[in-house]
Amino acid sequence: MTIDDPRVTEHLGDLSRTLAKVRDPDLIEAFFRNILTPAETADIAARWALVKELDKKTPQREIAKTLGLSLCKITRGSRELKKPDSAFRRIFSITGKDQNG
Repeated sequence: MTIDDPRVTEHLGDLSRTLAKVRDPDLIEAFFRNILTPAETADIAARWALVKELDKKTPQREIAKTLGLSLCKITRGSRELKKPDSAFRRIFSITGKDQNG
């Protein structure tokens, strides 16, 4: 599949609905480790860590140094976090991870 294939939306939606039904964090982690390569797993973990650090107002250059990420990835995360309808902000709110209130 390519990124513009309409089946991406279909299958990502199906995967999201499936994971939303699972109440076992260990099983979800095992699932990610099975479906993703080690590099993909590390990339997703780093992106989640960067969003949490941005939410805590950690400077971008410090995040880049600590997590070994490009400023481009960090800036993208920052832009997404600042959007009024940010999925990041909504997830933080639902899970109680929001560092800013």
